[in-house]
Amino acid sequence: MKRKPLTEDSILKKILASCRPQPGSSMSKSIALGIGDDAALFRPKIREETILTCDWFLEGTHFLRDTHPPDSVGWKCLARAVSDIAAMGGTPRCFLLSLALPASLTGRWLDTFLAGLRSASRELGCALAGGDTTRRGEVLINVTVVGEVKAGHAVLRSGARAGDFVYVSGRLGEAELGLRFLKLSKKPLKPRNPLTQKHLYPEPRVALGRWLSDTRLASSMMDISDGLSSDLRRLCAASRVGARLEMERIPRVGIPDDALFQGIDSIRLALHGGDDYELLFTVPPRRLDLVPGSFQGVPLTLIGTITKKREIVLLEDGGRNRQLVIAGWDPFRERI
Repeated sequence: MKRKPLTEDSILKKILASCRPQPGSSMSKSIALGIGDDAALFRPKIREETILTCDWFLEGTHFLRDTHPPDSVGWKCLARAVSDIAAMGGTPRCFLLSLALPASLTGRWLDTFLAGLRSASRELGCALAGGDTTRRGEVLINVTVVGEVKAGHAVLRSGARAGDFVYVSGRLGEAELGLRFLKLSKKPLKPRNPLTQKHLYPEPRVALGRWLSDTRLASSMMDISDGLSSDLRRLCAASRVGARLEMERIPRVGIPDDALFQGIDSIRLALHGGDDYELLFTVPPRRLDLVPGSFQGVPLTLIGTITKKREIVLLEDGGRNRQLVIAGWDPFRERI
């Protein structure tokens, strides 16, 4: 039987049916009016500041249609945007989805995409409030997230001071390693393969960011989306400081002993690999003893110090200092 072509209204109904928050849930309480009118109505909490962020997720740039499972595209397009909320110590409340896709993908691909988006929405407590759809030859996704943080508690990039200690959460380079494995592998991958898990289904550190905000332990913070070398430079530029990192302290992914991974350097992945969505934060010396070794199972690692001199230096294993090359992800620059 020939499938009846979908209209924009029917696609919107499919999206709403898939991602509608449960009535009375904490997610639904932040939305006074959702999909169905010209715009949504957001109900902010008293004594909270609103955080706004948006993020592109584009076929051919951020994911490959023939390589990335549709549910991972749905999960990741929301998770990476929510990571910006986590990086300021906030809580995600709701999101807007702008989606362009070919008519050929409005069936099973869209259903699977929405299943991943629904899982992320529920896991992250971030409800769909509205958005827009249109037809295009490739998939273009833009997600706008609304979050909240206690008034005066937002952790900014600009708060680092000379003498502060530099921390990262998790292990760095895992997502980049997963992407390389995805591109190199000739065999079909098992669902939720440990090697590709962090690349396909990243987990923004919302609870950690909120805890660092509530306790005021972090003097500055941002998420690692484009690689440590690029994102640390941005944090230092905002704070008008420099940094000195110790290579041996940087938590890195283990490289499997397999011919497929020959020539891959774990420290290079840790410094320049993108998509980890871990938190990079600084802690004043007087509060250092209050930082645990891990938070809810996520390791917290001291990797260096903030310096007054505005340069980023890497102390190598042999004791030699060198300027850190900025070689993280930049859509307008060739990778080094």
